[in-house]
Amino acid sequence: MTEHPAIAAGPAPEEAAAAPRAAAPPAPETRPAPESGAEVLAPAAAPRDRRKLFAFLRWTAAFLVFGAAATGVAYGISQPERTDIPGLSTASDGRWTYPELAKPALPPGAALPFAPDNEDGIHYAGLTQLLLPAPLGSTPDAALKVEKDGVVAVDTFLEEYGASVRAKMKQEFADDGLRQIVGRGWTTPDGIRTRLYLLRFHASGFTDAFDGCGPDMNLNGVNRIETDGVWGKARIDQSVPDGTGLSVHEESVPVGDEKVRIGCVQSGDVQAVILQSRKGEVLPAVPLHQTVILQHQLLR
Repeated sequence: MTEHPAIAAGPAPEEAAAAPRAAAPPAPETRPAPESGAEVLAPAAAPRDRRKLFAFLRWTAAFLVFGAAATGVAYGISQPERTDIPGLSTASDGRWTYPELAKPALPPGAALPFAPDNEDGIHYAGLTQLLLPAPLGSTPDAALKVEKDGVVAVDTFLEEYGASVRAKMKQEFADDGLRQIVGRGWTTPDGIRTRLYLLRFHASGFTDAFDGCGPDMNLNGVNRIETDGVWGKARIDQSVPDGTGLSVHEESVPVGDEKVRIGCVQSGDVQAVILQSRKGEVLPAVPLHQTVILQHQLLR
């Protein structure tokens, strides 16, 4: 840094002591600039210090304001409004109470789905263990025919679809590596009937080929299916690993006396098909959204 001119040209301390007393500064009310180099040092430093202080305070204030704003943004991202999350808005929005969820233990040496050594998303846990449990207060669906350990026969599963597509779907299952189907059904006090199926294929590529869950599926007694608009507009983090996918659909105009909603969860070698129905034209979206999110968590 260049040396201050007043300091470089100032007299030695002995010379400053010998300077005439007439050079002393006048009364405080006038305060003219001092003439001797030794006297320039003290008053000249104050304006520079003040400028540095003011600059420091300005930057400090700016930093604090920026920090507060950044903290607010981070909080807004990590703590979104509950009303923006399907199934998690308020305590009285129709959500169900599920038992505490826990992922099943894996066989020794088995990799987790989508781990670096299991990029294909193979689930090594028992398929029934990956089924979302029924919510508290619900009753088992006696109309859903399940065998031991929740296994569902292919023909039983195909009863959910129109008669005209069952033979074709059954052949596709044989060709596309379907290994097993398990299911669980329940009815809640609000009158909503839920059927949840998990289909395990030999590899995720076969799951990709499955077209039995989505807007083009041919459900029994359903005329037209469209994407759930509430799910699409909700501001939630739907980022999922490669090989997974979520979608929610609904019956646009009920043909019979029930309205139907559909949830689809693809996760590696497993495809979840979630069907909810209730008599009448009003079927809330929140229970299905909640069920889709929780089932997806168990399969990740």
